[in-house]
Amino acid sequence: MSEHCCQHKAKELQKLQKRQSKVLWTILIINAVMFVVEFSGGVKAASLSLTGDSLDMLGDALVYGCSLYVIQKGKKAQARSALLKGSIMFITAIAVFARATYQLFAQTVPTVQLMSGIGILALLANLICFLLLIRHRNDNINMSSVWLCSRNDIIANTSVLLTAGLVFLTGSFIPDLILGLLLTLVFAQSAGKVLAQAKREL
Repeated sequence: MSEHCCQHKAKELQKLQKRQSKVLWTILIINAVMFVVEFSGGVKAASLSLTGDSLDMLGDALVYGCSLYVIQKGKKAQARSALLKGSIMFITAIAVFARATYQLFAQTVPTVQLMSGIGILALLANLICFLLLIRHRNDNINMSSVWLCSRNDIIANTSVLLTAGLVFLTGSFIPDLILGLLLTLVFAQSAGKVLAQAKREL
């Protein structure tokens, strides 16, 4: 009876891991594609918020790759992966802050039409990722940290669209700069949360 129960649990765990793996591969591909789209669009539109969001997409793609690597491993491996994810998120925050410093001196007004168009596309992509992840957010620390990344992406995308509207109304680069600094803060806070959780698990 006990042996049958253990076999059943093992099979259920394998099924869960397969579902997690399929979801992670899907969102990894989405994020990798959107990084290329957003980064090139952000440079072309001279938008700090788009460039910052694209770096977040790249960080997420790396995060999902780490999550795929540890999906069938133990809690310590998952915690080490979360530690790496937190570090990537923190590096992203530094990169966006560096870009914000450059924007302050360059004072280039972003191209609103391109900025908002790519912003809408990125939001739709991240909503798909969020919906795919929501059922797995409480599975383990690995999937929990991935879901947190996805939630932050939606916040960032919405902020990009609001910023595009403010740039259009004011004709100034200041709203784009402010959002870039706010994204830095969000990335840093999320990194701190993931790193703290990983350290507790270790």
